[in-house]
Formats: sequence, structure tokens, C-alpha cells
Amino acid sequence: MRSRLAFIGGGNMATALIGGLLAKGSLAAPPVVVEPLAAVRAALETRFDVETLDAPSERLAGCDAFIIAVKPQQMRAATCALGPHLGAGLVISIAAGIGSASIAQWLGRNVPIVRAMPNTPALIGAGITGLFATPLVSPEQRALADQLLCAVGSTVWVEREGLLDAVTAVSGSGPAYVFYFIEALEHAARELGLSAEASARLALGTFGGAIRLAEASKDPLAVLRERVTSKGGTTAAALAHLSASEVEGLISEAVRAAARRAEEMGREFGAQ
Repeated sequence: MRSRLAFIGGGNMATALIGGLLAKGSLAAPPVVVEPLAAVRAALETRFDVETLDAPSERLAGCDAFIIAVKPQQMRAATCALGPHLGAGLVISIAAGIGSASIAQWLGRNVPIVRAMPNTPALIGAGITGLFATPLVSPEQRALADQLLCAVGSTVWVEREGLLDAVTAVSGSGPAYVFYFIEALEHAARELGLSAEASARLALGTFGGAIRLAEASKDPLAVLRERVTSKGGTTAAALAHLSASEVEGLISEAVRAAARRAEEMGREFGAQ
């Protein structure tokens, strides 16, 4: 499936998607990128040899999909400007919290919309994206959206739009939680006397290796954890401390706070 795309916004996520799609040969032609900042347009033109615009225009006619890759607080202005130039293409939004009803209202009509929530590992082709399709999205457009986001990792579809707030909280914000834990592990290693270099290598290597092991295993995570935990051993001592501190509950509360904030952003920046 080779398609012609337009990106509204030329930031990090758009850059990751463009790079992944061009590398896989998924596009009939280099995409058009609408980006108001001249320096960003110049960088995109140099890196990818794409056509750039400072605002939506008739040059967008005939595009199969429009990927809106701007911050939530910029969505209203971006979609209102896009509306007159939309044509019959699919709209894919990657803005957290902004619902499809708001997007359709700003565009000025009901159109097929896919909401996507990728995460920052997409920058190295290792992202995971949650996706939701409105009823107007055809099977072919759903397949197109899946193909586009698979250029930077893997995808998970949800059947209710409200679940995208949970996706945002778990995987959209999730890399920050992982980095936080790695930082804490690295800091603990330094406190125990290891060098900064050794601490960083041990923390990153342990986390990365554990993830690869989990991905390669058919066993539940609880079983993998139990295999590392000898009765009365060092791991048991550490896990007992984490359990006593109710770390699992704190993580759950943190993710719920992120989900609530995603919902709040929909009300704060949505159609008014």
C-alpha cells in the first residue's frame, strides 16, 4: 500500500514517522509537511527531500491521509486551518486527549478519523501506538493507519475512544516511568560504591536484558520474577521492601493520575 501523505506539524514524532515510512518504501511520493517554523522546514527538506509549506494550501489536494502531529493546545488552530483543504483523505491525530468529536467540529464536517497515541521509542523505530477508528473509517483506511504507525514500531487497537486515555497513561507516558526507574537503579548503584560508568551500564543492561527475556518467554511476568527470587535471598529482600512500601499501588496511582490528566486535556483543549 503506497500512499501520499501530508503531515501537519514537523516535530519529533512527524520526523520519526517520515523517516520510518521512507525507509520502508511505504510512500508513493515524499510527503508534504506543513510547518510554520522556517528552521524546521529547512531541516526537513535537507534530511528527507520533502516538500514543505508554512500553512495548508491547495498543494494538499489528493493526499490519502493527513497526520496531525501538533501539541494538544495547537490542535484547534491546526485543524481549523486544515479543514478547507482536506479533500476525502483520512485524518490521523496523535494529540493526547483531544477527542474525535472536537477534531470533526474544527475541521467543519464529519470525516474518517483515527486517533493514535505513539510513544517516544518511535524515534528509533521501537515505539508502540494505541489506535482508535471512528465509524466512518473504512477497512482500507484502518489498514493504512496501521501500516503508517507500524513504520515506527507496533500497534494496539482499542474499540472505545475513552480507552485512549488509558493508552496515553500506560504507554504514551510510560517511557518516562521506565527512565525514572533506571535512574533510581543507577543512583542506588553509585551509592553502593560503583563508578558512574559501571552504574549506568549495569542499570541499562539489566533493564534491557530483562525486557528482551520477557518478550522471548511465553511465561507470565510473575513466573519470571519468581525464578529470580530465591527464598531468603537478596532478591527476596529487595522485593519485600518494595512490597512493604506499596510500590505497586503507587505505580497504579501514578498511571491513574496520567489518565485523569489526559481526560482533563480533552476538556481543556477540546472544542468549545
